[in-house]
Amino acid sequence: MKKKQKNPKQKQKDTKRAKQGKMNVQTRRMTSIARKMHRSWIGKKLGLYVGMDLLLFVLLFAGWIIDRELVCFGEIRLDYVRRFAETQYLQNVTYVVQEGTGKILLELALYPTAQVIGAVVLTIFVCQLLNICFSYGSEERKIRKILAPIDEIALKADELSKMTFTEEKYQQIEEAISSLQPEDADLLSFGDADLQGIEAAMNNLLIRMRDSYRQQARFVNDASHELRTPIAVIQGYANMLARWGREDEKVLDESINAIQHESDHMQHLVEQLLFLARGDSGRQKLTMTTVSLNDMMQEVYEESLMIDENHPYHYQMPEEKIYIRADAAMLKQAVRILVDNAAKYTENGGEILLGVGRTGDGRAWLQVQDAGIGMAEKDVAQMFERFFRADDARRFQGTGLGLSIAKWIIDKHHGHFEVLSRTQLGTRIRVVLEAEKGTEGQSYV
Repeated sequence: MKKKQKNPKQKQKDTKRAKQGKMNVQTRRMTSIARKMHRSWIGKKLGLYVGMDLLLFVLLFAGWIIDRELVCFGEIRLDYVRRFAETQYLQNVTYVVQEGTGKILLELALYPTAQVIGAVVLTIFVCQLLNICFSYGSEERKIRKILAPIDEIALKADELSKMTFTEEKYQQIEEAISSLQPEDADLLSFGDADLQGIEAAMNNLLIRMRDSYRQQARFVNDASHELRTPIAVIQGYANMLARWGREDEKVLDESINAIQHESDHMQHLVEQLLFLARGDSGRQKLTMTTVSLNDMMQEVYEESLMIDENHPYHYQMPEEKIYIRADAAMLKQAVRILVDNAAKYTENGGEILLGVGRTGDGRAWLQVQDAGIGMAEKDVAQMFERFFRADDARRFQGTGLGLSIAKWIIDKHHGHFEVLSRTQLGTRIRVVLEAEKGTEGQSYV
C-alpha cells in the first residue's frame, strides 16, 4: 500500500511544531544555566557579606577596647600587660590590663558589649539578605539578557547543523562563483533564502580580496613607474657614453655624476620597498626597550644641525624625563623621515621645530614642525599612502614611501599621527605614543 502523502499545510504545521519543540528544549536549557549562574551569584554575595560582617564585628570590638583604654589611661600604654581572664563560661570572660607587677588597672566584661555589637552586625546582615531578596528579580533579568545572544547563536547553529543542501544548491553555488571575474565589481546572488548566510559571508570575503587585489596592483604599477625613470636616465647616459663619452671629458663627467645620482636614488627606493615588503610579511622584527624620548630627540636635533646647514633647528625639551616602550632604532628612523621631509619642503632659512611632551591624559608625544609649503586638506588624508605625492610636492625629489614607512613604524608602536597643515604656512606632525614608567636601559620581553 502506498503511503498517504501529507498536504503542504500539514507539512508546514509539522515543521512549525518541530521548530517550537526545539525552541522549548533550548529555552529549558538556558533557564537551567541561568539558575546555576544565579545560585553562584547568590553564594558569592553571601560569602562576601559574611566575611565583611565578621571583619566589622572584630573591628568594632577592637575599637571599643581601644576606646576604653584611652578613656582610662589617656593613651595606649605598650608597657602594660593585656590578657583575657580564664573562665569556663563565655558570659564571664573579661579583658584585663595590668602592670608588670601584677596590679590590675582595668577590667572589662566582654559579653554585654559583644551582645550589642553582635546585634548591630546581625541587623546589618539581615538588611543584606533583604537586599539579595529584593534584587533577585533584577539580577535574573540581567543574567537572561547576558545569555540572550548566546541563546540566539545556539539556535542558529542548531538550524545550520540541521540544514541539508541538495546537489542542486551545490551546483547553484558553483555556477555563481565560476561566473565571477577578479576585476568585476559584481557580488554573488544565489536568490535562495537558505543560502543567504553563505551569500553574505562570501560577498564580504570577495570585497576584502578585491581591495587587496587593487592595492597590490596599484603598488606594483607605482613601483614600476618609479623605477622606470632612473633606469631610463641611466640607460640614456650609458648610450651617450658609448657614443661620445670616450673622447669628451665633459660628457664623461656629466654621465658619471648622473648615473651615480640615479643609481643612489634607485638603491634608496629598492631599500624602502624591501622594508615595506618585510613589514607586510611580518618579517620586520622590533626589539622593545625603555627609550628616553628626550635623549632620542636630542640626538636627532644634534644630527640635523650637523647635516643640514640651510635651516635653523630648535628643540623644545621638557623638564621631566619621558620614557616609552619602543624600538629605539625604528622610532628614530621614523623621526628622521619626518625631519628630512620638513627640511625638503622648507625653503632655506625656514625654521624647523622639534618637541617632546605629554598630552592631558598622560600619553607621550613628539612632533616636528616646519615653515614649508604645507598641504591642502584633501592631501592630508592621503599623505601616508604609498607613492602618494601632492601636486605641489612633485617638483621635489622623493620616492613617496618615507611617510608610509614612518606610519608602519608608529602603527607597530600602537601610536597615531596628528597632522596640522596649511598651504604656504607649514606643517606640524605630532606622534602620540603610550608613555612607560621605567628607567633608561630597562628592557622588556
